[in-house]
Formats: sequence, structure tokens, C-alpha cells
Amino acid sequence: MNNDKFIKCKDDAQYNKKTQVGQGGELHQIAHGDDASLTTNQGVPISDNQNSLKSNPLGPVLLEDFILREKITHFDHERIPERIVHARGTGVHGYFELTHSLEQYTTAKILTEVSEQTPLFTRISTVAGGSGSVDTPRDVRGFATKFYTKEGNWDLVGNNVPVFFIQDAIKFPDLVHAIKMEPDRGFPQSATAHDTFWDFISLTPESMHMVMWIMSDRTIPRSLRMIEGFGVHSFRLINENGHSTFVKFHWRPKLGLQSMIWDEAVKTAGADPDFMRRELFEAIEAGDYPEWDLAVQLFTAEEADKFPFDHLDATKLIPEELVPLQVIGRMVLNRWPNNFFAETEQVAFCPSHVVPGIDFSNDPLLQGRLFSYLDTQLSRLGSPNFHQIPINAPKCPFANHQRDGQMQMQQPIGRVSYEPNSLSEAPPHETPKGFHSAAVIDGGVKGRIRMDSFADHYSQARQFFISQTSYEEAHIASALIFELSKVEHLHIREAMVSHLRHISEELASKVSDGLGLQKIPDAYESASIVQEMPASPALQIIGKMKGILLGRSIGILIADGSNIDAINALKKAVIDAGASVKIVSPKIGGAKLSDGSMIKVDGQLAGTPSVLFDAVAIILSSEAAKELSMEAAAIDFIRDAFGHLKAIAIDNGGVTLLKTANLREDSGVIDALEVEAFIAAAKTRQWERESAVRA
Repeated sequence: MNNDKFIKCKDDAQYNKKTQVGQGGELHQIAHGDDASLTTNQGVPISDNQNSLKSNPLGPVLLEDFILREKITHFDHERIPERIVHARGTGVHGYFELTHSLEQYTTAKILTEVSEQTPLFTRISTVAGGSGSVDTPRDVRGFATKFYTKEGNWDLVGNNVPVFFIQDAIKFPDLVHAIKMEPDRGFPQSATAHDTFWDFISLTPESMHMVMWIMSDRTIPRSLRMIEGFGVHSFRLINENGHSTFVKFHWRPKLGLQSMIWDEAVKTAGADPDFMRRELFEAIEAGDYPEWDLAVQLFTAEEADKFPFDHLDATKLIPEELVPLQVIGRMVLNRWPNNFFAETEQVAFCPSHVVPGIDFSNDPLLQGRLFSYLDTQLSRLGSPNFHQIPINAPKCPFANHQRDGQMQMQQPIGRVSYEPNSLSEAPPHETPKGFHSAAVIDGGVKGRIRMDSFADHYSQARQFFISQTSYEEAHIASALIFELSKVEHLHIREAMVSHLRHISEELASKVSDGLGLQKIPDAYESASIVQEMPASPALQIIGKMKGILLGRSIGILIADGSNIDAINALKKAVIDAGASVKIVSPKIGGAKLSDGSMIKVDGQLAGTPSVLFDAVAIILSSEAAKELSMEAAAIDFIRDAFGHLKAIAIDNGGVTLLKTANLREDSGVIDALEVEAFIAAAKTRQWERESAVRA
């Protein structure tokens, strides 16, 4: 038997090896041709690889779906011990304090006992990169919180984006395989700008809403302290009468939203690959504890039936204008882990970890996650006893009859390990106050069926785009052009533009022109009519930015001879406004100021570029300005600050540097003596400058 025969694929000159099973049962590769059937690992042909098996179109996913279980089980065990996704994460201890009771909706004590402080651990992560990747790629940020409640651990596992790429968990392995490094070359790392990702996306219209979010500034945040968090799915709250109400969870940062400019994010990665982790660490060390409000959207099944979309579809969100947010509590992160590996790396989040009074919806993506996360922890942490690792252990009493297993750290006593029994004096037993699932009636025909209400893939994508400011719309177009310009295959670029025509003809035209396509491709055939949904300002970043300087960092570039009065005035104003100040100088040893005193500096110029700050000031003597005009790092310091739309305070020496960099003054370039004007400008970006520095 010839096992080295090759067949040509339809795509270019790529070849795949045709392989067969020999008579002795040895495993050979399978041909990737037109007639190849998709099968399970047992060789069973698969009729539907898009939808999980449900009890009925609206019902939950069934455990008997062996195709789903095999696919996700294999995927969950593909990497050890690093997480397959969310490998690069930063975790912090803190607490949650309830400020508004939801007693009429739920029995969960964490949501009913006002002023009670519940310890928690929150981990924020990138999705695509490995644990050694950088902090600032264009990527979704995972936002997972483990609440150590009186009734057991509750894990709220979400992202900084309220929607997701896919509608059904059976597609999750495909999504991650597409987004990860290409298997034949091992790159790119932590990036979506490559063929396999956009090939998958172009063939998956349900991803278009998520594409708008990831191409927006949401996925290049300025700080981990300045991102929102979302539970993504609809969950249920159950009250003491057994009545359930749907709920969506939202985290809102007290510092407000802020993102980077793309060029800034790229340069920050080079200047400090650990920028966001370091920034969060330094804030907590300084006592500037980050804080988020927890808000909820509450709605009934009857209200959900009137939505112009299906809330069980994870590619959809519920606009705040339709169901307003109610703030019910706050989270404060105030303690860095004692050991990064023991806590941040070993923490195990599972959406299936809920407490009495909280239950699941029939969202098919959520249903798959309930299985997948637990299975992943078994593989990654090596034992069903991973709950005994201190970071994962409940802080309330827990007891059952589960015994033995690898990594058993407890020493259960007695002869009884079963229930019911009569040989133990006080055995753990079930209680009427324990967990109850929502009493929901489901009916219908079992099958791999996707509801017609899941068919609208463009309406909310369009709503998101038209809700942005003109600056943010331009950033989305630029991001798509950059990403798709890295795609080698023309048909993938054209397919993506054909999808964009349903979102915005103007966007499709800009991207088509930016990619140099000869003509705009015809619109992709849509499975449903694209609805004209009203713009939602709540989806912006720029429009939601808070006019504050809290949590921001200002860099002051100085050298020998810099004016001490100007430096002190700026430092005082910045600190009074709630921001931090870092002094940058050509030499890390310090600088001798105009009065002859020495000043300690925080960073050396070449290693502390302006990308690390939210605004900058340049205080230089005439002599120092002339010297630094010959220094590329100094020119880049002011040029990047200008290009990244930051406020710049300058004295006469700063003017010299500005002219050397061939930059013109505008309303965001302010005399260093005008301290109040500089503080006001530093609270935002100089958006009107953007048209002058970028096409």
C-alpha cells in the first residue's frame, strides 16, 4: 500500500498527504479531499457540526451528545499545563460589597445581604496568546471573578466584551484552532491578523457582531483598571417562591473606559511587554485600589419574547436603552497574590460553580461551557481534587462523601463514604435550602436544531458600528484594513468585505479601498433581513470616558538645568487631580535642576518612552533642549505623544524639541505655566488632532 500518495487541494498549490488505515490496524492520515466525510474519532460520520443536540429548539443541551462531548473533551486536553486560552492572566484578591438587595428576585445571600463584604479573586487575561506573550495585543480580555460566598463559591466567568464569536459551544474548538498560531508554522502569537482566523470568520456570519467589537478600541485597553466586564450569557435568578427572572451581569470600572491608539499599543508592547500587569501591580502597591460597580439587567421571559433578537444567542447583547442597568454592588481589588503560580496560575474558574438562587439559561454556548471548563480543570490541574488548592477552596464549610483521587490533601475519617447511611452520627445530607434548578417547562422535538431567532447576524453588528463616534468608526476601519492586509488569500479578504456591506456600506467601501480591491464584492447572502436598530451611545468608549485624571500617569521629561518651579507646579497639580507622576531623564542617576538641587528620576529616557503615559510635560533648559534635539529617543518621546493624541505641556526648551520633531502647536500643546489648562487637556485625548496625523 502506497502511503506517500499526494492529492492536490482546491486551494492554490497546497498539498495534503492522503493516508489510510493499514491491514494491521496502524493509524494513517486521512485524505483531505472533496469526498472526505467529517467523522468522530471513532469514525462515525457527523451530519451536523454546527449545532449541539438539544431536547427541543429552546431546550438545554443533552448530555447524550457524544459528538459535542468528544470534540470538546479532546480540545480541553490539547495543552498541559498552560491554559489553552486565557493563558496570560493577572489575578488580584479583593472583596465584593452589596449595596442594593435583589431579595425579590433571588435567595442567593451574596445578592441579598446588603453591606456584607464577600472575599473574591479576579483574574483578567488575554485570550489568544500564551503565558509568555505581551500584555497589549488587540485581543479580548477575560474577566473572571471567584466569589467565596457563605453558600459556596460562585464563579462569574466572562469577558470585557458582552458578546461572543459563536452561538453554540460545539464550534468553540474550531474558533480557537483558527485564532491560535497556525499549526504548520507556530505563528503568529497572540494575534488575529492571519489567514486561518479570518478564513473561519468569513465563513461564520454569526461572528460579525463580535468582529465589530474586537476591531474597535475595546480590545486595546489603556489599563486593566479601565475595562468593563460582562457575564455574556443570560442567567437566571430564583427567589424563595421558585420564580425565576433572567439576568445579565456587568462590571463597570470606577475610573471609566479608556483605550490606546493602535500604534501606541504596538510600541508599548516593545517598551514594556508587562505594561498592564505592572501598572495594576503598582496601583495596588500605592493603595490606589481599582474598583468596579456590579450592575444587572433584569427581565422576564415575557419581556424577552418581545425583544427583536434572542437573548439566548451569545452573539447578541441587550441594549441598555431597552433594559437599563441597575447598580447593586461594588468590587474592590486590594491585595496582590503572595505567589503568582500558586494563586493566579492555579485558580480554576468554572461557570458551573453557582450558589442557590442563581441558575443557568438554555444558551447553547453557556450549556457547553458548563461541561468544558470543569473538564479543562481536570486536565490542567491533574485531579478532581483541584478544589482543595487554597485559591480554589471555599471559605465556607463543605462536606460530602467524595474520597481519594490524586492530590487528596484532606484526611477523611470514619468508615462511611456513602449516603444515605446509618453508621455515622452526623453525616452530611441534602437540605431543602440547597440548590434548586429553575422549574421550566421545555417541549419540542429533539435534534440538532438552531432556532430561526438565531439567524440575524448583522443587525446588532450594524447597531454597534453606527453607535460609535466618527473617531471610533475610523479606528474600526483602520483595524480591519490592517488585519486583512496580513491575510494572504484574496478570496478571504473579499469575503470579509462582502459581510461588511450588511453592516455599513461606507465601512465596506473604506476597507475595500484600503485593501486595494478592484471592486467592492457583492454582499454576502444574509439568512435574515438586517434590522435598523437605533444607535446606542452606551456602546461607545469616547462618549463614555470620564473627565477625570484618576488612575492616569503623567510623564515629565527633564534634564540638567530644568526649571524646578515648573516641575513642582506640574507635579502638585497632577497629584491633586489624582494621577501619578514619573520623572524621565537622560540618566537614571538623576538630574541637577535650575536651583542646583538633585532630583531623583523614575525612568531613563531610552527605556521610558511617552507611550507609557497618558500625557507628558517637557521641561528643559535651552542647552539641554539642544543636546536632546540630537537624541532620537527624545524626538520619539514628543513625536509619539503628539501622534497618540496626548496633551503636551512645554516650556521654551520643549518648544525647541517640538520644532526639531517638525510638529506644530495645537490646542493640546500647552504652555507649561498654564497648569490648569494642561490638567484639563490631559483628562482626554486630543481627538481633533487625529486627522492631522493619520489618514
